[in-house]
Amino acid sequence: MRVVLAYSGGLDTSVILKLLQERLGAEVITVTVDVGQEDDFGEIEEKAYRLGAKAHYTIDAKEEFARDYVFKAVMMNALYDGGYPLSTALARPLIAEKVAQVAKKEGADAVAHGCTGKGNDQIRFDLAFKALLPGVKILAPVREWGLNREWEAQYAAKHGIPVKSKAYSIDENLWGRSVEGGAIEDISLEPPEEIFAWTVSPAKAPNEPLYLEVEFSAGAPEKVNGEKMGPVEMIRYLNKVAGAHGVGRVDMIENRTVGLKSREIYEVPAATVLIAAHKDLERLTLTKRSMDFKEAVDAEWAKLVYQGLWFEPLREALEAFAYRLEARVSGSVRLKLFKGSVSVVGRSSPYGLYDFDLISYFKSSFDQRLAIGFVELFGLQAVASYRKRP
Repeated sequence: MRVVLAYSGGLDTSVILKLLQERLGAEVITVTVDVGQEDDFGEIEEKAYRLGAKAHYTIDAKEEFARDYVFKAVMMNALYDGGYPLSTALARPLIAEKVAQVAKKEGADAVAHGCTGKGNDQIRFDLAFKALLPGVKILAPVREWGLNREWEAQYAAKHGIPVKSKAYSIDENLWGRSVEGGAIEDISLEPPEEIFAWTVSPAKAPNEPLYLEVEFSAGAPEKVNGEKMGPVEMIRYLNKVAGAHGVGRVDMIENRTVGLKSREIYEVPAATVLIAAHKDLERLTLTKRSMDFKEAVDAEWAKLVYQGLWFEPLREALEAFAYRLEARVSGSVRLKLFKGSVSVVGRSSPYGLYDFDLISYFKSSFDQRLAIGFVELFGLQAVASYRKRP
């Protein structure tokens, strides 16, 4: 039996690598996908071979992730439940796609992942594999064999599997860093500073604000402070400078797809900046009807991605709608970053619908007499109904 395993090099997937050989007699091929996590990929590959992997693939997908997934999420103002910028959720379908490509190349009988039965990632991987690899068996040993961290740690020690002791479960990619478990499971307590790596405490952030100007073209960010940047370069730059000002911390009670509520801590500096800027530019360039409808579209898109439905046709249809509107979402947005907050303090666009000559209180070409009839007709039914209330 030949199995292709999505391999991170952590405790779960390292134990799974050995168990697949031990319990199923499987020939295991490991795949690690680089979506911007700060890992030593050479060390991960060496570990995979040391644990018996038949072959190992390290796939650099950072540019594809940033261009085709992250910037798409910016266009869709993607915030699940209004707060989570979909960092982990956004990377899973891409990782699954790369694993599937290797599985096809290697003629695998099965693919495997290290997801638990409590989380959302099992849905994201399973549905992606079902869509991309019809007929290929999906193995989820943690879920199917009832594994837990305590047992895995004992197994790793017994079989000489090197693992790093962690107090928290951490997932990381270019777009964000998530932290679960440990002390933060007590939802009544403020999260300890030790869990944060990308952001300084807002209390310790600089006492002077940082101003950034982000320029968009058809909904996609292209420049920061006048300098053209590639997607990966821009995201990393904004993660660094915004994180240094305490921007991008999210502490939320999240509604998992499986029905559980969990406390999730995220560090998403670049996401916080870019989504705030993009949403403001949409407010300037889109009509109110378009903007109101797109807010509903954005929310549905974020829900689909969060729930693991990347391969749902509705996602592509929603994006097609958004692309049509985004043709006019071009211009620049000026932001002020100060001690954890992001404020939009200026914006401009050749497609902006703000008309100074009409709106100014000092000198305006707007004929105010036109409002008399408008007000009368606009509230006609409401006033009549109120007067005749029972």
